[in-house]
Parts: sequence; C-alpha cells; structure tokens
Amino acid sequence: MENSNNNGKLIGALLIGAAIGGALGILFAPDKGSVTRKRIAGKADDLTDSLKEKFNTLFEEAKKEFETDKEKTG
Repeated sequence: MENSNNNGKLIGALLIGAAIGGALGILFAPDKGSVTRKRIAGKADDLTDSLKEKFNTLFEEAKKEFETDKEKTG
C-alpha cells in the first residue's frame, strides 16, 4: 500500500502543478477577460474531473487491498 500512496502523491502533485501552470498560462494570455474566465472555469472542471477519477482509483485500490488482507487473516 505504501507504493500506491507514493504513486498517489506523485500524481496529485503533477495534477496540481499542471493546474497551476495552466492557470498562469491563461492569466498571462492576451485574451479578453470573458474568454479568460471561461478558460479558467473549463480548466477547473477538468481538474475536478481528474481529481475525482484519481480518488476513485485510489479508493478501489485500497478496497481491493483491504479485501485481500481480510481473506489472508480470515
């Protein structure tokens, strides 16, 4: 489980870094304010979806590991 925790932290850090980089890129892009706000909202939605997917994946991995441990001890 320790390895999956490290993988989760790494992926989480990469997602956060990508979100920050994307937001900074959008903020410094020469577009109208309304276009920039729409882009930021779209990126936020993408990030939310990615985080939900990652959480679900980690939850399923933990659930499988718990079931495996339960079978070994039971």
